[in-house]
Order: sequence, then C-alpha cells, then structure tokens
Amino acid sequence: MRKSQIAIFSICTLGIAFGADAAQTFVVGVENQDYLPAYGQIQGKYQGFARELFDAFARDRDYVFEYRALPVPRLYASFFNGQLDFKFPDNANWKRDQRDGKAITYSEPVLTYIDGVVVPVGRKDITVDAIRTLGTVAGFTPWAWMDRIDTGKVKVSENASFEALVRQVVAGRIDGAYANIAVVNYQLNKVLAMPGALVFAPQLPYSRDHYHLATLKHAGVVNEFNIWLRQNGSLVDAMKRRHGVEVSLPAKQ
Repeated sequence: MRKSQIAIFSICTLGIAFGADAAQTFVVGVENQDYLPAYGQIQGKYQGFARELFDAFARDRDYVFEYRALPVPRLYASFFNGQLDFKFPDNANWKRDQRDGKAITYSEPVLTYIDGVVVPVGRKDITVDAIRTLGTVAGFTPWAWMDRIDTGKVKVSENASFEALVRQVVAGRIDGAYANIAVVNYQLNKVLAMPGALVFAPQLPYSRDHYHLATLKHAGVVNEFNIWLRQNGSLVDAMKRRHGVEVSLPAKQ
C-alpha cells in the first residue's frame, strides 16, 4: 500500500472515530415507577411509549439519550439542582413552589393523560356520594378529590403498586381507584388478564392534562423536539395507538 493510500485510510479511520464521538449525549431523568404503557422499567431497562418516542427523535438529530431512573423525590431534586439535562414526565403545575425563579423550558404536550376513578363494570353509574374509600398508589395525590378528602367525605387508601391497587377495586375492598386510566387498562389487559373488569367513570371528578419534556439547560434541543413532533405527527400518533397511551379519553368539555 502506498504512503498516500495509508494517509487517506488513516484520515478516514479518524473521521469515523470522530463521527462516532460527535453524537451529543444527554441524560434524561425519568421516574423509576412502573407506569406502562407510557413508561416503566422492564428488567432494569427503560421501556414504553416515551422510550420509543425519545429514541426516534434522538436518532433523527444524531443525539444519544441516556435514561436515569430515579425515585420521584430524588428525580425532582436532581432536576431542580441542575444535575440532569432533561426531566420526563414534567408539568408546570407539579411542585409549583420549587419552580419559582427557575427558567424551565417545557416542550409541547408529549401525550394527554387522564387521572380518574375506575370502578367495577357493574358500578359504572356510581355517584360521587357513593365513593367513601378511594384507592391510590402511594405518594399519588388525587387532586380532583381533595375538597371531599379535606372535608372527611372520602377516605384515601394507599397501595404500594398499581397491580395491588387494581386487585383491590376488582375485589370490592374499596369503592374505586383514582389513577391514570391508560395504566389501569394496561394492568387489566397485559398483567392481570382481566380485560373490562374495571371501567373509567367520567361522571366522577377527574383531571385531564399533559406530560411534557422539561429542561433547565437545553432550551434549543426542546425547541428542536417541538418541531420534530409537528413534522412527525403521523409517526407519533401511530406510537400512541400501538402503546395505548391515550385510551379511554372522554371528549373535551
């Protein structure tokens, strides 16, 4: 091989190496909770709709996203202290007091969620006054019910896991469970093999809001993500349907 050929080969090899190193890596802080189909850990690996969505964006922009799963309190602390590049999910209404004075950039809505009450199918017409004991996952605040909880009309029963919470409602040990409807459907269909055993009761108080990607450091990347979402609407909608993350959403009121 001639020296010129060796030189060209060396430059190309270096170029490949430099190209491999050129992909910018970001750390995305995520919850270490099982919130499938939106997100969750399967055998220690971050999975679900959010993983597929963010990986697709990162590939298109030649970024690398590393997902760091943390307990929710630690996730907030790490994000607000600037130890993470991004946080997901996030919402400007969560932990409002800790957001004061911080220049947080939020993406456009990543997905819409409903937190509402699920009941046995035979009680789908249940009234507000018939709910005396409301189940939740430990640490989860049923905001839409706080007025009735504060006045003692409703007692909250916390459970450590979604699966156990769903089983409580099915068994009739509590009147209903306040939770993310898509997550409850996933538990019924994929985990417990009880499709249709519980239904969402939209006549009861519920919350409808959005999950966002948030950052304190990389507003430009979030803006890129917003553009990507708009340009790839059909792809994103297909992901949502495949994962079932926006199932059972009632019409906007």
